[in-house]
Amino acid sequence: MIKVACIGAGYFSRFHFDGWSRLDDASLIGVTDRDRAKAEATGLPVFDDLPQMLERAKPDILDIIVSPEGHADAIRQAIAHGVETVICQKPFCTSLEEAQTMTQAADDAGMRLIIHENFRFQPWYRVIRQAMNDGAIGRPLQATFRLRPGDGQGADAYLDRQPYFREMERFLIRETGVHFVDTFRFLFGNPSSVYADLRRVNEVISGEDAGVVVMEHATGVRSILDANRNLDHAAENTRCTMGEGLFEGSGGTLTLGGDGSVHLRKFGARSSKTILGADTSPNFGGDCTFRLQRHVIEALKGLRPFENKASEYLFVIELEASIYSSAQTGTKIEV
Repeated sequence: MIKVACIGAGYFSRFHFDGWSRLDDASLIGVTDRDRAKAEATGLPVFDDLPQMLERAKPDILDIIVSPEGHADAIRQAIAHGVETVICQKPFCTSLEEAQTMTQAADDAGMRLIIHENFRFQPWYRVIRQAMNDGAIGRPLQATFRLRPGDGQGADAYLDRQPYFREMERFLIRETGVHFVDTFRFLFGNPSSVYADLRRVNEVISGEDAGVVVMEHATGVRSILDANRNLDHAAENTRCTMGEGLFEGSGGTLTLGGDGSVHLRKFGARSSKTILGADTSPNFGGDCTFRLQRHVIEALKGLRPFENKASEYLFVIELEASIYSSAQTGTKIEV
């Protein structure tokens, strides 16, 4: 049994707790949060603070589910208490420099540091990648994702779920866009350049909530994120995929629907076939939190290599910085 302890009991933590509870070879042994009432509401053993939990519970995995301001201290505490594996939510740390420092500290201590970047674990992207690897669309040439969650309109935008969104000076890319930057990396490899045009549509928030990001990959693929949180798409649950995607190649096109379904149309054909049905999971994003957690457990058992290691994820943070730099200067940035 792999013992898991969690720091953080905010909005998104429910998906973490649910995922861990469904893994037969993992056991949730404790939680701590600065709001004790939230921690107690989980029904798990509650500790006064992180050092106490690490000292008494001695977890194999620490799952960090707090905002970036708390990441560095939690990682330092985990290192000091000899925790072997840490999973840390994104955005990872408060800056690239801090992320680099904590990644090096974890490496020096021999601790596995995994970033909880879960969109690449959504089942539709696994199916799309496998289909492309199997040659279903010939040579991949372009990918476009239209981010349209429809939750950004009006004076009350984001207040019902994650109100801190409204105060983020860098919002669309730092909070949401990085998911798709990492997913495009997962599908096509690291990009070699990026161009971005970002803007704010809803004046009640501090940061940008719309924009276009174009990335050129060494494989010859151009990936495009066309994002606007004020617009929606045709889906019963607009947060399932958060939009719609096209993955186009010399031999056909894969279409991602807002319901999580994937369809393949061969080049020149007028009809398509479904290769993945609509998502039926009641959990967030095709149950991607659980899928990431299961991946970590399997990797710990030596069944597969780790994805999302912090040392590799630093490139995503560098890309994020390049995106904002491109938007500020109006230029294409080599990365």
